[in-house]
Amino acid sequence: MAATRNAEEVEVAGHTVRLTSPDKVVFPRTGYTKRDVFEFYLSVGDGIMRALGDRPTTLQRFPDGIDGEMFFQKRIPTRGVPPWIETAKIKFPSMRTADELCPADLAHVAWAAQMGTVVFHPWPVRRAAVDNPDELRIDLDPQPGTNFGDVVRTAGVVHEVLDDLGWTGFPKTSGGRGVHVYIRIKPQWSFVEVRRAAIALAREAERRRPDAITTSWWKEERGERVFIDYNQMARDRTIACAYSLRANARATVSTPVSWDELAEVEPDDFDLRTVPSRFAKIGDPHVTIDDVKHDLTPLLEWSERDESRGEGDMPYPPDHPKMPGEPPRVQPSRKNAANWQDTE
Repeated sequence: MAATRNAEEVEVAGHTVRLTSPDKVVFPRTGYTKRDVFEFYLSVGDGIMRALGDRPTTLQRFPDGIDGEMFFQKRIPTRGVPPWIETAKIKFPSMRTADELCPADLAHVAWAAQMGTVVFHPWPVRRAAVDNPDELRIDLDPQPGTNFGDVVRTAGVVHEVLDDLGWTGFPKTSGGRGVHVYIRIKPQWSFVEVRRAAIALAREAERRRPDAITTSWWKEERGERVFIDYNQMARDRTIACAYSLRANARATVSTPVSWDELAEVEPDDFDLRTVPSRFAKIGDPHVTIDDVKHDLTPLLEWSERDESRGEGDMPYPPDHPKMPGEPPRVQPSRKNAANWQDTE
């Protein structure tokens, strides 16, 4: 590591990354600095590259620390970046495009950290097929009145559904009170199809524990249940990746865990200081995530079965255009009976 005036040059993956203002505080409560963030990402390099490698990635940047201005960077400029930085062109729901960072090696992650990135939000696609997800993401979102234990129990139900399919899922903490479960799939289907598969899986989990699990998009209908957010599989919806820091006072980390240890951990167990030593000791619990790519056909068959029973598509996020087959995008309590046609 070569030092210059208030800057350092670090060799990462065969590239020189310039780290400026290394002592700038990024997490005020803990005092963690830009250098701490930079070194954290180097310490979990194999793990975060397994999560980010060749994926178009939105950067959540905090140039003046997490208490300062925040913005999501979806476009990498053509000037002022190292010549080795690689990008991938993605399409938004509007069909406008952007060239996003597409990490080819750990130097890309280090460069993003140098630019004030705290959170990495990769798309569930690879550069070779940007319209065909290869990762089915199940987002378990606690609602008011529920806690992390409720989310873990919901993850257990999802695990049972995956076992019945003969599929392997990989859980991780969200860095907050939620849990994410990732399943690698063959990149053969569209975002619309993969989202419908996520809905089918979520509905199956809900049927098994309707008292504890909900797929209701509208908050007024969820109650004190864990919401399975199927819309995280809609185009341009992303989740903080494995080994990404989260922008909270504790500097927690979205951390891969095994199914066995999920019931024993707490979200606050994993932060900028504890995860590097854990990673050095046990490695990455997601190390085999790329070994199998599942066929989505069974979930698509479930989706067709559900639709034949009157359970068709569900509302999209508000930033999406109206989609074919989507029900009216209005809260049930505000629906006008004169303009509403039930599907029953």
